[in-house]
Amino acid sequence: MRPHHLISSLVVLAAAASALAGCGGESDASAPAPAPPAAAAESSSGGNPSAVKVDDFKFTPATLTVKSGDGIAVTNDDSTAHTATADDGKAFDTGALDPGATQTITLDKPGTYPFHCSIHPFMKGKIVVG
Repeated sequence: MRPHHLISSLVVLAAAASALAGCGGESDASAPAPAPPAAAAESSSGGNPSAVKVDDFKFTPATLTVKSGDGIAVTNDDSTAHTATADDGKAFDTGALDPGATQTITLDKPGTYPFHCSIHPFMKGKIVVG
């Protein structure tokens, strides 16, 4: 075996041994269970802060269900500026959010609020207030 192959093999074996050393042993019953994955298409506040993310030129979740008066954080995780603007032009408008920026909106009146990005009108979402 060539020397560099022997070294590579030893490195792989050492990594495998290290990984196996972490297996087994006593489990910690008090460790919290992993959280279930978030729904991609719909979400409800359920007592947690509500949020809409902008990424890859889309709003996630596409439909968000919240309680009246809940704050909704709109965060731009994309590489360019976006808005979250109510289709009626009155209910809310975050204004242009630069990458990394967050704006919180609050809707007090129950109903369905379709919205879009005024910079990229093909981007659409909906907030349902109960």
